[in-house]
Amino acid sequence: MPAQQKKIIFCVAGVLSLACALGTAAAVGTQLWVKGTTLCKTGALLVNATGQELEKFIGNIQYGLFYGERVRQCGLGGRPFQFSFFPDLLRIIPASIHVSVILFCTVLIIFALVGAGFFMFNAFGSPYETLHGPVGLYLWSFISCCCGCLIMILFSSEVKIHHLSEKIANFKEGIFTFKTHSEQFANSFWIILVCSLVQFLNALLIRFAGFEFPFSKPKDSGTTTGAVDLMY
Repeated sequence: MPAQQKKIIFCVAGVLSLACALGTAAAVGTQLWVKGTTLCKTGALLVNATGQELEKFIGNIQYGLFYGERVRQCGLGGRPFQFSFFPDLLRIIPASIHVSVILFCTVLIIFALVGAGFFMFNAFGSPYETLHGPVGLYLWSFISCCCGCLIMILFSSEVKIHHLSEKIANFKEGIFTFKTHSEQFANSFWIILVCSLVQFLNALLIRFAGFEFPFSKPKDSGTTTGAVDLMY
């Protein structure tokens, strides 16, 4: 492939990697990871609410990695309540998983920035060998992609397996019991998925530029040489 086309491919990959880093940083700072509704089970049972009456006992909840907000509905109107994971909810959440998600988000941002820098360096500079060359570009993209996958897996397990929304909804509730009515991942979670796909796309762009994947088996040139020798 001509050098000019390789520069264009590296520039595109660098811009995508930079956008991935900025998108992840923006996602970490928002509370748009999970949106859902919670049902005040105790209040609904007290009045035996059914059908449209249940709407008076259904509140909203949304949260991210650091803070969130829920609207408490127990038949007397909505009462908003803002909370923070650190240190308010640290005792009721799976802290090790939650901290791991934040840690992998940080690693994703760092390596996406590193990858963007090396993509631009390979496009406009003289590439070094080993880690500064195509092998290094594969490495940065692979690490970033793996971090994005781990973030989604860990956060999904925290929400679905450990019932994070219910734990938040029942925080500091002595009498009333809340149950998750509906729950869905919001924009920031899907940004992480897009960033993982972008890093995978970057690896394909490197291969498209003509560089073999690392640890790929080289073609056996001995057989070809032998066949040529037999012709003479």
